[in-house]
Amino acid sequence: MNLRKFGILAALIISSTIAGGWTLPGVGDYAFENIGKNVFVMHGPTQGPNEKNHGFMNNPAFIESANGVIIVDPGSTKQVGEQVLAEIKKVTNKPVLAVFNSHIHGDHWLGNQAIKAAFPDAKIYGHPKMIEKANGDAGLRWPDLMLSLTKGLSKGTKVVAPEHALKNGQIIKIDGEHFRTHYLSPAHTNTDILVEHVGSKTIFLGDNGFNKRMGLFDESSSMHGNIKILQYVRDLKMTRHVPGHGPSGSAEKSLIPFLTYLEKLQKAVTKGYRAEKEDFVIKKEIISQFEDYKDWDGFSDIFGRHVNKMYLEVEELEF
Repeated sequence: MNLRKFGILAALIISSTIAGGWTLPGVGDYAFENIGKNVFVMHGPTQGPNEKNHGFMNNPAFIESANGVIIVDPGSTKQVGEQVLAEIKKVTNKPVLAVFNSHIHGDHWLGNQAIKAAFPDAKIYGHPKMIEKANGDAGLRWPDLMLSLTKGLSKGTKVVAPEHALKNGQIIKIDGEHFRTHYLSPAHTNTDILVEHVGSKTIFLGDNGFNKRMGLFDESSSMHGNIKILQYVRDLKMTRHVPGHGPSGSAEKSLIPFLTYLEKLQKAVTKGYRAEKEDFVIKKEIISQFEDYKDWDGFSDIFGRHVNKMYLEVEELEF
């Protein structure tokens, strides 16, 4: 190979490396994917936050407008938020105009700190209860938890809460792009918003939607409410569905599997409860019905807790 050809090849290799994604050794490579017109998603690891993945586990997303960028859920730490901005810059140099936070769980919104540091005028939107919680003890717990789970890699991460409260059904216009807020609380939490990008018929589910991963329900949540919101979204006939964790896509690919899981669990636990069986007995009897979900990250650890949570909700509804 002559020197000129070698130089061209070397330049291509360097260019490819520069254009490539964020590499987490032993975990994977992560970059923003264009899932439709001006909509981009970086699908994070499905494992829980840890040292290897630096606490990164959600699906940060952005919409590119004429003059800027609107982010949905910038990630779990200041450092992850900085990396999200670095990956956005590989797509566009436009400034961040606004951020939507889907709910109170810190793996989705602690990256706000990095966004505000780089773009102080960016507006951050969230559910009114999320704003209240993020500014209280619930918000303060998350940086400490991430620091522990990442073994110190998230050091310096601080709470930067949303400032702008959203109403259900509200339409926000940002630089020519329209966003509609949906929520039926409680669901995954009592702080959830689902963000619809009207122009592309894309809906960001937050952790009301999981795909290839299981998640926990906190003390404010309702599995029955989660079923209702996913049934509601199914009937909206959106083109694209972006779960909080796992692959995005059509309703059949990215919404229906988790909805089916919850509906199936609801039916099985209700039947067991009415037969006066304890939750641990119900778990043993029904787990074989969920073979399609056994490869979802966290299933073996979380399934019993899901049964217990559903059992308590059924008990409360039928008491």
